[in-house]
Amino acid sequence: MYKLLKVKDVVRIPPKMFMMDPKEAAKLVLRETYEGIYDRDEGVILAVMDVEDIGQGVIVHGDGATYHEVVFNVLVWKPEMHEVVEGEVIDVAPYGAFIRIGPMDGLVHISQLMDDYVVFDEKNKQFLGKETKRILKLGDEVRARIIAVSVKSRIIRENKVGLTMRQPGLGKRDWIEKEKRKEAEA
Repeated sequence: MYKLLKVKDVVRIPPKMFMMDPKEAAKLVLRETYEGIYDRDEGVILAVMDVEDIGQGVIVHGDGATYHEVVFNVLVWKPEMHEVVEGEVIDVAPYGAFIRIGPMDGLVHISQLMDDYVVFDEKNKQFLGKETKRILKLGDEVRARIIAVSVKSRIIRENKVGLTMRQPGLGKRDWIEKEKRKEAEA
């Protein structure tokens, strides 16, 4: 889920930035510090949007920089349990498909791809449903539900998101459309 948050922190502005507008200098420092990290409580910090307020600078003995209390807005994305997400299949492995869902990737284990016996076709890098003949391959657009979130680090790639496509309304777009047509005909 995407959210805009207001954050309060102290920012260190180095002497080389003293000639800049203080808000712009603070924004540059905040972007380097915050963007691209995973915060356990808030999720992936995608962007520092703007600096709303910057306080008077304080100089600390032995450090030529100024320290300012700032209030700024950030755009974050946090994977929420049971949230329905859409994405693209970006990689496949014998154990499942990796789906790009915003700034993170999620894994749909082979057992969670569809309600069918699923076989991995190594040669063609795709999954095949034995009875339904459904195929899932690289580049396919899918809808999935988040069923597990494992947060281990501030580094985005070290955190894991587990997905399922074994529920009504989930799966490859073609599968969902076919199901809708079947229901409309019935």
